[in-house]
Amino acid sequence: MHPTHIPLRVATGAFILNSGIGKLKAGEEEAEQMHGWASSVYPVFKDMKAGDFTKALAYAEIGLGAALLLPTVPSAVAGAGLAAFGVGLTGLYLKTPGMTQEDGIRPTPDGTGLAKDVWLVGAGLTLATQSFLSGTKHAAQSVADGVGNAAGAVAGGVTGAAGAAAAGVTGAASSVGHGLADAVGVSGKGKAKGTLKGLSKGAHTAREDLSEALADLADSLLGKR
Repeated sequence: MHPTHIPLRVATGAFILNSGIGKLKAGEEEAEQMHGWASSVYPVFKDMKAGDFTKALAYAEIGLGAALLLPTVPSAVAGAGLAAFGVGLTGLYLKTPGMTQEDGIRPTPDGTGLAKDVWLVGAGLTLATQSFLSGTKHAAQSVADGVGNAAGAVAGGVTGAAGAAAAGVTGAASSVGHGLADAVGVSGKGKAKGTLKGLSKGAHTAREDLSEALADLADSLLGKR
């Protein structure tokens, strides 16, 4: 539960919870009145007994009130339930004769008590949308961080591979240079055989160093995939 949601959830949750507890104590006449009123707007309740309807409504309000008060229930879930409950009460207000004026929206003196239930819809939608937008923002930030880390890893791998290749080429060039220096340093016809041997050794060493550098480059690139 976000700290900014606490006042709204506590206020609405406590009100609805108390209303549900009060309906459990409703008498037969009050139950008949509530059932008749609800079934006239929502025919699905006509086949229910008045007592059963009143108890079901009471338990629904108690459950919704508890969900709003419990911090472990996400605001998106609690807000959606609150908005649905408010829509049901608003439907009673709009569809019951005598509750609205001629425009069908503004309440009459008798409908004022029901018209105020529209705030439940606004409160529920506020909780649900804020929670959803907050979760979307966190998800987008996580994706951005993941992409940034991946890009950094790839860049590091390419840099390391390039460095390994450069070191290998430098080593190969150094080996060739040493071989040539050895060859130039040898003089006399009697040393010709030693000269050719020095050149061959330098070329062989350079080839090995270059092969190792290319292998390191390939391993580094493949390892970052």
